[in-house]
Amino acid sequence: IVVLISCGGRRRLNKIMASYVGLDKLGKALRIVKENGGIRSSLYRLYRLDDLKTGTVIGTDAHGNIYRQNNNYLYGRNRWVEYAPAVGMDYEGSMVPAEWYGWLHYKVDEPPTTKAPTDYSWQSGHEFNVSGTPKAFIPYSTTKPKIEAWVPPKAN
Repeated sequence: IVVLISCGGRRRLNKIMASYVGLDKLGKALRIVKENGGIRSSLYRLYRLDDLKTGTVIGTDAHGNIYRQNNNYLYGRNRWVEYAPAVGMDYEGSMVPAEWYGWLHYKVDEPPTTKAPTDYSWQSGHEFNVSGTPKAFIPYSTTKPKIEAWVPPKAN
C-alpha cells in the first residue's frame, strides 16, 4: 500500500473508493446538470425533451434543431436531436430533415455538415407532417351519398 500511495496511487485509490460508495454517479449527475445550464435549465430541458444528456454539437438544421453526439453512450443512443424551442412540446419525428435522419439512424457516417447531401432540381424542400392540424388534407367525395341523414322536422 505504501508503494501504491507513493506512486500516485492515492488518486486511483480515491477513485476506487468513490465508485464503490457510488459518489462517482453523483459527480456525473452534477456535471450533467452543470453542462445543461444549471438546475432550472436542466429541469426545463428534462420536462421538454424527457431526457438529460450531454454531448458535442454536431450541427443544426434550417428549422433550429440541434444535433448532438456523445460516444460514451451506448451505440444507437449516442446520437440525438434536440428540437427547436419554438415548437415547444409539439415535436415529432417528421421535423427531422432527410439528411439528418440518415445520420441519426447510422445510414451515413458523416453528418451533413461535413459532407453535403446531393441537391437535385426535382427535389422539394422538407415539410413537416400536418396531419391533425388545420392545414391537413381532407378528402371529399364527388359522388352522391346513398343514405341521407335524417333532419328533424321544425316545430311551429
